[in-house]
Amino acid sequence: MRPLLGVLVLVTLLSPGLACPAPCSCSTKKNGRLLAECAYRELRDVPRGLSPNVTILTLSANRLGRLGRASLAEVPELQSLWLGYNHISSVEPGTFAALPHLKNLDLSHNRLADFPWQDLRNLSALQILKLSNNRLAAVPRGALAGLRELRSLWLNDNELATLARGTFEGLPALAQLQLFHNPFNCSCKLFWLKEWAHDTSVVLSRAGSTLCASPARLRGRPVTDIPGALCVPPSAQLTYLSGPAAAGPRDGLTLTLHCSVAGSPPPEIRWQIRTAKRRVDIHGPTVARDGGAKAGRQQRFLAFKNGTMAIPDFGKEDEGTYTCVAVNDVGTRDVSVNVALAGSANPAEELPRDDPQAGHPGGHSCAKGDELDPSGMGEKLVIVYRVSGQARSGAGAWEFHLGILLLALGLLLW
Repeated sequence: MRPLLGVLVLVTLLSPGLACPAPCSCSTKKNGRLLAECAYRELRDVPRGLSPNVTILTLSANRLGRLGRASLAEVPELQSLWLGYNHISSVEPGTFAALPHLKNLDLSHNRLADFPWQDLRNLSALQILKLSNNRLAAVPRGALAGLRELRSLWLNDNELATLARGTFEGLPALAQLQLFHNPFNCSCKLFWLKEWAHDTSVVLSRAGSTLCASPARLRGRPVTDIPGALCVPPSAQLTYLSGPAAAGPRDGLTLTLHCSVAGSPPPEIRWQIRTAKRRVDIHGPTVARDGGAKAGRQQRFLAFKNGTMAIPDFGKEDEGTYTCVAVNDVGTRDVSVNVALAGSANPAEELPRDDPQAGHPGGHSCAKGDELDPSGMGEKLVIVYRVSGQARSGAGAWEFHLGILLLALGLLLW
């Protein structure tokens, strides 16, 4: 009988539910969770032989320097993992991705300059993430997206100089955020954080210690107190400037649009052109200061540094939507106009120059050089030309003449 009892005891001790490596002590909590306590053991690696049923693993205050993909492979049921106060400087991507039940992850007080942010996509149950007191210099855009259960996020005492707009959006359960003791550069790229902090119900712990390290004029000032006058979102207005070519019958219309922008810092101007046959995105000028085309830049559409866009010999194939996009560190604003050519068999004199109301009673006037009226939501700019007798007879090219006419369809200025 005694030999049988001894075998039963041995089997029980070696069962997966109670397997525990020598450096650790293991116990079952009242809620049925299995705790593996391995803190303060001078460990340089995650011990082998842990039960696959372990849900709480404490490895704090050891000498762990690196975590590989296989380090935690034995404990796929982990819900809490405490790794604080180690020497961890490297975590191999995929290390945490295999722990889908993880709710609490503490990596504070380590030496991490990077983190496998992509692993967070698999940790939808995560509630607490502690990455404080490390050497993190960046949080990638969208790194926290999908953590809908995250309640507490610690990023304090790192080397963060800025954060991408929207870093904390999509975190409906977030209640506590720690960002203090980071060398924030309070340029307008970080202005969104001030606005977010003022509008959110999230508690920004020690907000008074979340300070600007630069620029010099704001050093020591709370990030939540960046002066609004320094960061103004862009505004944009489109003006029609062009007129018909004045030369011979082979010359066509040069369509010229001018985009006036304002904001702080000064906005960058981009153009988006959408016609029936092409889509063109222009970031920056295509014309050099000396008037020559920049190498490798779009030649059909001439974009100047001052916000002017010119399309020589504008024809039916160039009809479409022309959008000016103003971008600065605070935001984006765009203004669009739909441009089309319309033929007229009547003498051009019936439509007085730069007076579209004469041919369209009740319409909006938009004389050459005028600002497109922002109240004219949903309007369309139509370049009106007259076909010359030569062109109608097939003997010559079109002679472009006169003005503009506002019709109802698709102009969005704000």
